[in-house]
Amino acid sequence: MELTVFRIITGILVFNYLAELVLGFLNHNSWNPVLPEKLKDIYSEEKYRKAMEYDKANYITGILSGAFGFILIMCMLIFRGFAFADSLVRQYTQNPVLMSLAFFGGLAFLSDLLNIPFDLYETFVIEEKFGFNRTTAKTWIFDKIKGWMLALIMGGGLLALLTWFYQIAGNLLWIYAWLLVSAVSLFLVMFYSSLIVPLFNKQTPLPAGDLRNAIEQYAVQTGFKIDNIFVIDGSKRSSKANAYFSGLGPKKRIVLFDTLIKEHSAEEIVSILAHEIGHYKKKHTIRGLALSILENGVMFYLFGLFIGNPLLTLGAEQPSFHMGILIFSLLYSPVSSVLHVITNYISRRHEYQADRFAAKTYQAAPLIIALKKLSVNNLSNLTPHPAYVFVHYSHPPLLKRLEQLDNF
Repeated sequence: MELTVFRIITGILVFNYLAELVLGFLNHNSWNPVLPEKLKDIYSEEKYRKAMEYDKANYITGILSGAFGFILIMCMLIFRGFAFADSLVRQYTQNPVLMSLAFFGGLAFLSDLLNIPFDLYETFVIEEKFGFNRTTAKTWIFDKIKGWMLALIMGGGLLALLTWFYQIAGNLLWIYAWLLVSAVSLFLVMFYSSLIVPLFNKQTPLPAGDLRNAIEQYAVQTGFKIDNIFVIDGSKRSSKANAYFSGLGPKKRIVLFDTLIKEHSAEEIVSILAHEIGHYKKKHTIRGLALSILENGVMFYLFGLFIGNPLLTLGAEQPSFHMGILIFSLLYSPVSSVLHVITNYISRRHEYQADRFAAKTYQAAPLIIALKKLSVNNLSNLTPHPAYVFVHYSHPPLLKRLEQLDNF
């Protein structure tokens, strides 16, 4: 049984790694050498070449980091590194909760440390070379420390509760785990922008003026009550622009990156927000949350059937809850990948719907210009491979979105 599980896990990891290599290769080589006609009004040949160079730099770095991660986990499996970590933890405690925290906390911390060179290279070499980086060494260090603390408090707290539930719930573990994770997901949807984002960025209310007036006028026109419009200091880390909608009910808010305000006209920003409001009006946020909760329910049910098997140890001296979580996550990854493809497909449909909503309730022209500018400024791949889009894209490619908006 143990050998069979090992072979299945290694087979899954090898397949996933090779599949990602093939998809990445197809996507990298899908660039059309000729600038698409639809973008010649805003995209220069020089900028287009720069976008291809940016993609190449990220592609090479991705191959190296992916190979490093694959070799690392294969070594951990082949040379029983996970079993060694389990035995090391047991030397200091036999408490199931403390063992789980020490096991996963130690592995996560070491993994993050080993990936720091790739993170530094991406931030301070690639992003710097192509004019995106605004992150200072001080900001990067504090971001890393705050990220560790957040993972310790939230991730550690969630893991501790799951381990405790395992000790007391028996066959009902999956229900307790499902309810807990669902509650955490709802909490994050409601309070992410007001509690988590401020740890890393400043958010200030959008001041009175033409832009706020235009946004509020559109909101009234569409029957969308919004009191919370914030500007986030995205330029603190990158020159890339964005905007997003978060929260539900009275906690909903619109957040604009300061880089977006700098690069776009008021009409273009309102069209982007019309798209975000379209997600709300079409109930995409609620549907996405409901789908996520349903997926978690299926996952935890399977996990509840799986976790009690005494033969699943990956070479450890005895079974444990933390080793069971590890093995289940590896075996469940093909199911997770399929669900990821499905959710991405649904997300792309939602993006088209939000675009149509913005075009019908506001204007298509400024949204078209805004999408083009975002693509140019972010050096996006304009002609991604369909297979890569199918697997990984949560948003439709730019040219596909423009084709739809051209009909308005």
